[in-house]
Amino acid sequence: MMSYLLRRHPPVLRGAMRIDRAPAWLWIALQTAALWPTWRWMAVRVMDGSDDPLGLLALAALGTLLWSVRGQLRCAPRLAWLAAALVGTLAATSMRGTVTPLVTSLLAVISWACGLLAFLPQARRGAMQVRDGVLWPAPHHAISAVPVLGLAVLALPLIASLQFYAGYPLRVLTAEASRWLLAAGFAVQREGSSLLVNGQLIIVDAPCSGVQMAWMGYFTACAVALFKGLGDRGFGLRLPWVGLTVLVGNVLRNTLLVALEASGYAPSPAVHEGIGLLVLAAVCGAIEVLMGRLAEGGRHG
Repeated sequence: MMSYLLRRHPPVLRGAMRIDRAPAWLWIALQTAALWPTWRWMAVRVMDGSDDPLGLLALAALGTLLWSVRGQLRCAPRLAWLAAALVGTLAATSMRGTVTPLVTSLLAVISWACGLLAFLPQARRGAMQVRDGVLWPAPHHAISAVPVLGLAVLALPLIASLQFYAGYPLRVLTAEASRWLLAAGFAVQREGSSLLVNGQLIIVDAPCSGVQMAWMGYFTACAVALFKGLGDRGFGLRLPWVGLTVLVGNVLRNTLLVALEASGYAPSPAVHEGIGLLVLAAVCGAIEVLMGRLAEGGRHG
């Protein structure tokens, strides 16, 4: 029936051809515009101080990826990803106002990421590089789906919600692990998320829960895996190690700060922040090694 209409009505045929030849950027822009309530909610939540603006880093990473492959976007999209993007966008739009904004926005950004994956090339061609004095094409880097979806989720203003739902359990876990480490040199016992060290009560507060460190750790994992070309399977196998690395780093940071305070050398706010940044840098560096350098030996694994 469709072929008959196209033969009998040339304008319909020309219109269908124009739609088929529309550039990938147009479809991505249209889906982005269709999800404007999500972007507006995210912007308001960040600008009014309700949450941290860390999600902008994830959006910047996805924008950098799109820009790096701007000349390589697929003319014929992957239909499975395109269908998922369409269904998800319609569902997010219809659900708005009936469920919490965070849930609809989560569905919206995942749908948006599916739309990107429909048009992203199978691999990203690198720039030319010189080897042995000769100019060679750089190896192609696979573009994996899971890191793209992960960055889309991390783009949401999640920190406040994660602190509310997971902050206290993480603080208790951190305090208990620190208690085991501190027991070698101090008389220490745990009370909830606080530690009683040599008779001094030290509270493991919200910043010590490790939620922000976890965000930075998983952001580093997604970004490095994506731009180094680590495959979905290899990325998934390494994810548990990312969580363990973050947990160990947070426990060590908390243990060091508590030990200094219990010893009578309470660090100043600047020293406290400095120690936190050094541990964060070490954690992200370890994750970069885990995701990046190991990917050199198995880009598609």
